[in-house]
Amino acid sequence: MLDGLLKWIVPWEFSWVFLLTFVGVAWLYVRGTRRLRVPFGRQVAFWVGMSMVYVSLHTYFDYFAEHEFFMHRIQQVLLHHLAPLLLIAAYPGTALRAGLPLAWRVHVRRAGQSMAWRVFASAAFNPAFVTLFFVALILVWLIPDMQTLAMLDWRIYRAMNWSMVLSGLSYWWLVLDHRPKPPGRMSPGWRVLSPAITMTPQIVAGAIVTFSKTDLYPIFEICGRAFTMNVLTGQLIGGVIMWVPAAMIESIGGLLALQQWLRLSRRRPVRAAMAARSQQRREAVRRVSSPL
Repeated sequence: MLDGLLKWIVPWEFSWVFLLTFVGVAWLYVRGTRRLRVPFGRQVAFWVGMSMVYVSLHTYFDYFAEHEFFMHRIQQVLLHHLAPLLLIAAYPGTALRAGLPLAWRVHVRRAGQSMAWRVFASAAFNPAFVTLFFVALILVWLIPDMQTLAMLDWRIYRAMNWSMVLSGLSYWWLVLDHRPKPPGRMSPGWRVLSPAITMTPQIVAGAIVTFSKTDLYPIFEICGRAFTMNVLTGQLIGGVIMWVPAAMIESIGGLLALQQWLRLSRRRPVRAAMAARSQQRREAVRRVSSPL
């Protein structure tokens, strides 16, 4: 029994880069939650998201993702949609910063205020670029030739997986931003509409794969399939996974963005009243200090 359990825990393809990155992020978050009060629900969301990333990339699950199309689609939905959504919905930035040693926090703050970072962030986190990149990655890696390259070259395969995670984090960071614009990069209304826009190409692509009568990805036959099932049946299941669960996750993201929009709408009259009182105080001080 223990040997069977270890088979699932031991990585199919070990990666020091992934392991050190994962442990480093987890260590910072644990340190941060000891210094700050983080709601229990957010901690659960963070650790569930982290667990999904680890299971998808650094356990025996990765073997099935490399040898069966529908398992590969499950992996990509987890890496690109669900895990990033949970991680960003946990709003871990404050806890991660608090987990840094003081000297590192000072360096991070200075780097964030530098002109180089502002130029990079304005391009890398541009809403149009992030949204297009989010959708493009789904479609690009579905091209049969690109899928074949990824399965035959481990470097391209890992680049594919990392790109899915990073693009998912960037996209959901914009959509679930709890701040108004500015300083947020996307207006609250667009945050709600964006998931409905990005899910459309996925639904179309999923429908094409689902109803295809030919084997679009023979590379899985070449690599050796993990399950003895009909090729078109596995492809149909993969298409449905792209179609239904991915769209449901996007819908949940849109609802979370709507919740933030409503929260900002409730706070707007309060901010307006505070600004008006502040203006009145400045006017009163000005009248008192001005000469007769």
